[in-house]
Amino acid sequence: MLPKQKNGIVLLAGATGYLGRYIVEEMEKRKLFGRLIVRSPERLQYIESSRLQIVKVQVTDQQSLKGICKNVDTVISTVGITRQKDGLTYMDVDYQANLNLLREAQKGGVRKFIYVSVINGDKHRDLKITEAKEAFVDELRKSGLEYTVVRPNGFFSDMKDFLDMSQKGKVFLFGNGEQLMNPIHGADLAELCINLIDDPVKEISIGGPDVLTHNEIAEMAFEAHHRKVQILHLPNWLRTLTIWVLKKFTSVNTYGPIEFFLTLMKEDSVAQRYGNRRLRDFYIAEVTNAK
Repeated sequence: MLPKQKNGIVLLAGATGYLGRYIVEEMEKRKLFGRLIVRSPERLQYIESSRLQIVKVQVTDQQSLKGICKNVDTVISTVGITRQKDGLTYMDVDYQANLNLLREAQKGGVRKFIYVSVINGDKHRDLKITEAKEAFVDELRKSGLEYTVVRPNGFFSDMKDFLDMSQKGKVFLFGNGEQLMNPIHGADLAELCINLIDDPVKEISIGGPDVLTHNEIAEMAFEAHHRKVQILHLPNWLRTLTIWVLKKFTSVNTYGPIEFFLTLMKEDSVAQRYGNRRLRDFYIAEVTNAK
């Protein structure tokens, strides 16, 4: 059993994911007492802090969560799937698993629930991924708990697609490539999530420090590889046709993430600026480390 800290224990769900690992690092840095609930504890064997308790649970199983929120002050959930696996759907994980955790938080007397969703999810409830996420947000709003819904822009890790294309010699963009976005590094977002424990804000859209066009992101990728910039702009009707064909002839686990990505690629996705890690530096580090 973890000892009590001033504001109680922080429970983190999704600790083995991209963002979850950075949140764990931030919790260690701030010497917080935490409970990390995971399906595969062996993936967190690197953790040495005695302040962090690792508990094996299955968030899609309500029974396995019983009592998990004892002495917990704040729950942070990054639970969600991009590509469906193990026969689970977006509604099984992004909605129901988080709802299971929310119900247990209510029973356990948790003060606050922080949920990490996606940027503009509330504007695209018709998409399969965001449909499930927003259904959970609806439940969170009426839960009676203090809460914050975090809507991050694209992660730096998502921007590696530009690096991969540039390495092959050409980056493909839809439209004129002047759509704006400010992707954020996982470490910066993790810092924000911990700061939100004592922040009353209910919803926040957040991105990195630099607002960039898709063209500028592609150019940075080519520069990191020291390659000539070659961008091919595809017509928007092709993007629309691609979504239609995928929805018509493939399963939701195939078209779901592509539908989300292609829909957001057509519009500006600019959020409040935060952090000090920059995409250009990330690209250079990725290329250097790959050598």
